[in-house]
Amino acid sequence: MYDTAQDLVLDRVFLRLDGLVPDIRLLLKIEGFNPAGSIKLKTAIGLIEDAEQWNLLRPGGHIIESSSGNLGVALSSVCAARGYRFTCVTDPNTSPQNAALIRAFGAQVVVVDTKDANGGFLQSRIDYIQDRLREDSSLFWPNQYANEANPRIHRSRTAAAILADVPKVDHLFIGAGTTGTLMGCAAFFRERSPHTRIVAVDTAGSVTFGFPPGKRHLPGLGTSRRPELCDPDLVDDVVVVPETEAIRMCRTIARSRGIAVGGSTGSVLAAVARKGPGLPPGSTVVAIAPDTGDRYLNTIYNDAWVEERFGHHALTPPGTDDHPDADGSLLLKG
Repeated sequence: MYDTAQDLVLDRVFLRLDGLVPDIRLLLKIEGFNPAGSIKLKTAIGLIEDAEQWNLLRPGGHIIESSSGNLGVALSSVCAARGYRFTCVTDPNTSPQNAALIRAFGAQVVVVDTKDANGGFLQSRIDYIQDRLREDSSLFWPNQYANEANPRIHRSRTAAAILADVPKVDHLFIGAGTTGTLMGCAAFFRERSPHTRIVAVDTAGSVTFGFPPGKRHLPGLGTSRRPELCDPDLVDDVVVVPETEAIRMCRTIARSRGIAVGGSTGSVLAAVARKGPGLPPGSTVVAIAPDTGDRYLNTIYNDAWVEERFGHHALTPPGTDDHPDADGSLLLKG
């Protein structure tokens, strides 16, 4: 029995994915079984509770934040329960389902369609927020890209939950968006389990780890500007996954395992599949699944949408024509 929707964070749910990589014990940490549908519910709770602790938010306050979708849903949920107004600043890549959910929780959705210097929308969304802040000093911007409350909540909850249930983790795969989850987990494991190799998963076209900018269609992972939170020195390896490969992995997992995962999760599992054959047999790998697939039914799981943007080959199962060294899918640091 729980008192609020925000209490329904199921932090210790793992799915064994034996067989994705031979001779590897793979555990998928499922983060989407909560009312907000993603790991971002913990981020939202951490950001808001930190602001409340420092008296940055007063009853009935108005929060504004940039989000490609999942944090917007989570913040709108928490704001509805705590009596705050919320404006979510998104872009055209945000899924219609996420935008509809944000509005359902009573929040306002603003779509910024001007691209920034790197061809994305992140800096443009932030520029819009800064303009609004200059116009209205009563607005509060948590700034998930620079706020230490973001990695802090994942250090104390996400990472701690992993080590509590899996005392020996050889490799931990984590998607990189704002890098809050990545940095929080990396800091925790550096202190409590230094032998664990931290593998960051980014999407092709993202500049987070210094790779060239490019066009991206899927919200979630990747940025068009490096988040202030990001410290690449805490990461052992970086795997960059093309969106095509993430889509193919999502669709394969849905049809072979009976669970629909979101685009970020597809990227993380594609990275495990790429790097897995080089891992020592018997290794224990934990991969964080930040989202589920129900909000991607009109995109990742829609044949017409996929074929229009990525071509027919994106509909084929992974492994049929992969050439990791030739197509740039696998880029490693270290």
